[in-house]
Amino acid sequence: MWGLRGVLVATCLALCAGAQAAPSAELWPRWQANVPEAERSIDHGAWQALLDRYLAPANDGVTRFDYAAVSDADAVALHGYLESLAAAPISNCARDEQLPYWINLYNALTVRVILEHYPVDDIRDIDTSPGFFSNGPWGQVLLSIEGEEISLDDIEHRILRPIWRDPRLHYVLNCASVGCPQLNPEAFTRDNAARLLDESARAFINHPRGVAVGARGLTLSSLYDWYGEDFGEDEAGILAHIATFAAPPLADALAGAPEIRDYDYDWRLNDVR
Repeated sequence: MWGLRGVLVATCLALCAGAQAAPSAELWPRWQANVPEAERSIDHGAWQALLDRYLAPANDGVTRFDYAAVSDADAVALHGYLESLAAAPISNCARDEQLPYWINLYNALTVRVILEHYPVDDIRDIDTSPGFFSNGPWGQVLLSIEGEEISLDDIEHRILRPIWRDPRLHYVLNCASVGCPQLNPEAFTRDNAARLLDESARAFINHPRGVAVGARGLTLSSLYDWYGEDFGEDEAGILAHIATFAAPPLADALAGAPEIRDYDYDWRLNDVR
């Protein structure tokens, strides 16, 4: 009996550990459709208004969101914005219009998920994903686009990562956590996307929650552990990617060829309160 119980416990622990692992990038082919010459523009003004009203920088360099202050009217406005995105014929848009669409959709959906369960200390406590060992809301179907049910995992791992293959995407998708890259104060558009991707990479890499320099080496964000293959083939490749965006004094530290000693991530909610 105890042997069977031990096996069950070990299995449970293994499955739970697997639930923490980052999903691989697996292309959802139907979302490759685009119309290169299309001039259709999607309005993200409602999302920008919410960012202007509730996003707040802090002294520690981590921008936070004032979830508790969101009015009923603005919660309705957020819902309306997401409904407008769901109704947009995104497959008939140009690729440079699709990129900001998916980024803004991911971040706005994450904010709505937090608001629907607020107060909460950690987004992983919102266990709405399917599966007995689920952890967090990322696997939950949140809306339907062009007849397809979509989750946050779908947007990140089946659309953005495999289609664009751009490691900078990890710096603009916000998981409502202190350790996560910033929720950008600008809504993404086709005109500012390239600039914001670079700025977001620099901001995260040059903040201690991205790369911290210690006496014995570097402590990196767990993003570089979970998604290492997106940043480089090995640790040297990851450090080369980081060096591309590093400013002094981090650039000076990297010139000394330090070792990666550890990975860390702060899952506390990015709440002003």
